[in-house]
Amino acid sequence: TWHLKKIPQIVRERTFSLDSPKFEANTKLELNSVCGIECQRKLPVPSLSDLKNLLSYETVFENGTRTLTEVNVLGAVPDPAGNTTTRRPSRKKRQIYGTDSRFSIYDKKFMTNFPFNTAVKISTGCSGILVSPKHVLTAAHCLHNGKDYVKGSKRLRVGLMKTKSRGSGRKRKGARRSRRDISAAKEDSKAATESRRQSKGDGRKQRRSGRKQESSDSTPSFQWTRVKSTHIPKGWFKGVSGNIALDYDYAVLELKRPHKRKYMELGISPTIKMMPGSMIHFSGFDNDRSGQLVYRFCSISDESNDLFYQYCDAEPGSTGSGIYLRLKEPNKKKWKRKIIAVYSGHQWVDINGEQQDYNVAVRITPLKYAQICFWIHGNDENCTLG
Repeated sequence: TWHLKKIPQIVRERTFSLDSPKFEANTKLELNSVCGIECQRKLPVPSLSDLKNLLSYETVFENGTRTLTEVNVLGAVPDPAGNTTTRRPSRKKRQIYGTDSRFSIYDKKFMTNFPFNTAVKISTGCSGILVSPKHVLTAAHCLHNGKDYVKGSKRLRVGLMKTKSRGSGRKRKGARRSRRDISAAKEDSKAATESRRQSKGDGRKQRRSGRKQESSDSTPSFQWTRVKSTHIPKGWFKGVSGNIALDYDYAVLELKRPHKRKYMELGISPTIKMMPGSMIHFSGFDNDRSGQLVYRFCSISDESNDLFYQYCDAEPGSTGSGIYLRLKEPNKKKWKRKIIAVYSGHQWVDINGEQQDYNVAVRITPLKYAQICFWIHGNDENCTLG
């Protein structure tokens, strides 16, 4: 069951302008020297002034301007949950652990329906998830390397999944498509176009192969939407200097125009013991399966106050995906899926003085819920319980 928790308040204190970023950093989807499980145990509990600093945030707008917003935190209660560590002496070396347990979603009935339709593609090479009619949640390092914003993030775009069908090239009545959208659509549909060319024959052959052609056209393509603004917590900039901490590796993108799709709500991340089978789920666009939506589910191995350590099979490209659970609503018989973490990617961490690798996710704590909810709504009126 989803257990509702009282959420702290994030209150905006002041906003001031910063110099425009250079947008010259290279995207790096695998980080090193991460503060791991043992390191996390030694970190002191953040004070109120620390939290105010960590949860202050930068906003970058479509025109390249940038602001810093300082916040106050009201009603914050330190999370007493510690680390639960399962000792694993073996040293792993890949993001695919043992047998590859990922599933490629081909059926368009699944791809275009909840929860798979909430997965989106970020133009810098990552994935994300729809969290409102105008907002996308993703990983901060998909946009910023700790010193500067990555190349391409000035003209950031989000690809909303759609499926191809015969006649999809015709322009719908009232639809407007920019040259950039048309170019992106052509690029994404290149493989399917080649497939159609090979299947051309006489009219009778084409009619016979109609069903097969429709099946091949179910490969997802993307409707690209420009990003109006990007929010990144200041804790990410602080954490990536020196010994990297992933606690604040999340960001929210505001789309220039709203979509009309079902999105997934945020939830507070429970501890491993409170999860059914400790199982988590997420979908993204892994680089090694180009043009495919890839779904996986797996159990969590370890946890800290802010991170999940797990062996979900993944490859670069799925970074930034929303990790979710399916639990029952309080006092109801209905089941509901909610996002409880953001997939940060493959990381090497210190355990008992040895480097060991995990696929790591950033948990949505009550404080992070308050911040993300504040970014979405612009106030904390709808963010009192999570």
